[in-house]
Amino acid sequence: MKATPTDIPDVILLTPDVFGDDRGYLLETWSGRVHPGLGIDLEFKQDNLSHSRQGILRGLHYQVNAVQGKLIQVINGTIFDVAVDMRRSSPTYGRWVSEVLSGETHQQLWIPPGFAHGFYVLSEKADVLYKCTDYYSPEDERTVRWNDPTLLINWPLEVGGGPILSERDRERSCPFAEAEAFE
Repeated sequence: MKATPTDIPDVILLTPDVFGDDRGYLLETWSGRVHPGLGIDLEFKQDNLSHSRQGILRGLHYQVNAVQGKLIQVINGTIFDVAVDMRRSSPTYGRWVSEVLSGETHQQLWIPPGFAHGFYVLSEKADVLYKCTDYYSPEDERTVRWNDPTLLINWPLEVGGGPILSERDRERSCPFAEAEAFE
């Protein structure tokens, strides 16, 4: 497994070793022996699988109190994945990074606790699997506007004709300047 820090060093792009032949392939998606040495040394409590069609934008979500770190992997399809630093004491507070993740590359993105997360589906469909360091807590969930003018996220909206948002993301999101942040 190869770990590559992004422009926000706490967010890490992971490239697994893939062992394949004419029958298919095998790779480790998580190893309690390998990942801690790469800077991911937290216990995972919940796995989620999201299925979406092209043009869907999910996010930017995070939780207060039940703060989640997420290990993101695309099983099928391609997404534009975004992490926004919500930690006030961080030198990268308010900055964002993005990676294109796909089922073909098998790369993972580690987003530590204290970040908002969202993604935009570039392919016809996408299945996104993510491991979380805490349980989903509806009362702790917060959403930052995907198109916040302070963040200026460069979403690739020319692909897929989106964004297509959930009612929750349209109705319950707030500007970055008004979002609850972490100390």
